[in-house]
Amino acid sequence: MQTAGVSVSGSAAAGTVPGEPAALRLVNLTQWFGNTQALSDINLAVRPGTIHAFVGENGAGKSTCLGVIAGRVTPTAGRVEVFGERLPTGPRAAGRLGIAAIYQELTIVPALTTQANMFLGNPLARRGFLSESAMRTRLAKASARLGHIPPDVAAGALSVADQQLIEIMRALEANPRVLLFDEPTASLAKSERDRLFAIMRDLRAGGVTMVFVSHNLEEVLAISDAISVFRDGRLITTFTGPDTTKAELVTAMLGEGAENLLTPGENRAADSDASVRREEVLRVENLSVPGAVSGVSFTLGAGEALGIAGLVGAGRTTVLRALTGLEPKANGKLWIRGAEKSWPRTPAQARALGIGLVPEDRKSQGLVLRRSAVDNICLADVGQGAKLGFLRNRYTADRAYAAAKPVGFAAEKMAALAGNLSGGNQQKLLLARWRYVRPLILLADEPTRGIDIGAKGDILTALRELAEQGMSMVIVSSEFEEITELCDRAIVLNKGNIVARIDSRADLRPETLLKESFNAEPMS
Repeated sequence: MQTAGVSVSGSAAAGTVPGEPAALRLVNLTQWFGNTQALSDINLAVRPGTIHAFVGENGAGKSTCLGVIAGRVTPTAGRVEVFGERLPTGPRAAGRLGIAAIYQELTIVPALTTQANMFLGNPLARRGFLSESAMRTRLAKASARLGHIPPDVAAGALSVADQQLIEIMRALEANPRVLLFDEPTASLAKSERDRLFAIMRDLRAGGVTMVFVSHNLEEVLAISDAISVFRDGRLITTFTGPDTTKAELVTAMLGEGAENLLTPGENRAADSDASVRREEVLRVENLSVPGAVSGVSFTLGAGEALGIAGLVGAGRTTVLRALTGLEPKANGKLWIRGAEKSWPRTPAQARALGIGLVPEDRKSQGLVLRRSAVDNICLADVGQGAKLGFLRNRYTADRAYAAAKPVGFAAEKMAALAGNLSGGNQQKLLLARWRYVRPLILLADEPTRGIDIGAKGDILTALRELAEQGMSMVIVSSEFEEITELCDRAIVLNKGNIVARIDSRADLRPETLLKESFNAEPMS
């Protein structure tokens, strides 16, 4: 293993030798946002035809650095060179130099079709007219590589994972020399990730240079030729050897004493007995949503965590949406604590039943980005802190602080706008919201999607503590290890049907969940 220490102004770029050709070269790159320094004197070279990963905690500077390379952020000082040519300001200029980017936050237009989104801003034309046949042919070719997506379906009706695949198709359509990936796999199941990585390896073999930002250190170690670690806006080190370990990355990211975050807590399921009878708090029978799920039935006990596993498109998110009143065509039977209830048709009706949701897309579905952290925590039940229509600020603030502290949300950030927080802190806000109102049942859809390892540890610990305090949970995660860590048992979906029930902890293993996810035979 080889590493390069923190780069200083005027020094050789980390991991390179002076004069070495570079696909990307960052020279004394510095970025300030008001009084906050996001990047501090970054010097780095990315070799042509390699996959170079950026890792670090949320707020470490890696995504800001990616934004500078993509032309979206103008650096306060320093420069970026692309194959020796200085990068002008602006995404279009970056595109002309052969840079394309795929971001964690989607740029899909929901009302447009898959095809229209793929060619948005770059339609194919023949003799001055749009060529529908040419675009459809190119889309079919891209789908064959990444996975089939119907060309005429409105993108807003697709899952987050399928929308992300459209983003990838659009970027590859430009035949880039440098391809930037900002958390492209955050919503992809293992099979989709493996397919993406195969494409990345093919692109690397064809000479394309890639910069890959991810919080999933296993992915980074599996796909990268070099790994640069950012912390507090500084480049800490670059690993270039094949023997780099996860422990080394975590230590570089968080500093000494970080080893405990590799195992954020004991496996809760290992300490409990799934066979112990619990009070039944939820029973679902024959839940169906046309075109999405069919005949799904399960129960949930008090303080129990049920995992829902499956591949992308299996119907996992649809089940949670139906339980929170977001699927108007859902039908089936529902019992809460033994009493049959009408199926919720709005989120307010679901909350009245004691059901809360941590959604898959925290920014568009979970938070009000232009309101403070305190406001976002209290939104689920403003009435408890209101009197004659006005919020009693001391009451709401005290309860919000009490809800936020156990999930690791810093008190000094409570006045910050939700939209200005890192992904990890935004997710902590959503959990703090449900600690504030204490629902009977918490539904968590990809609760650690796109957050760093430190925040992930806080989220997993908070979920375990909520279950230990008696809150019942249904958890959807593409990270099967999270289901085995958090859940007492699991059901597996494939194409909207339950294909397996795993009630024994001895069988609740990632490899079992993966195997059953490919099982196409519904249970009788």
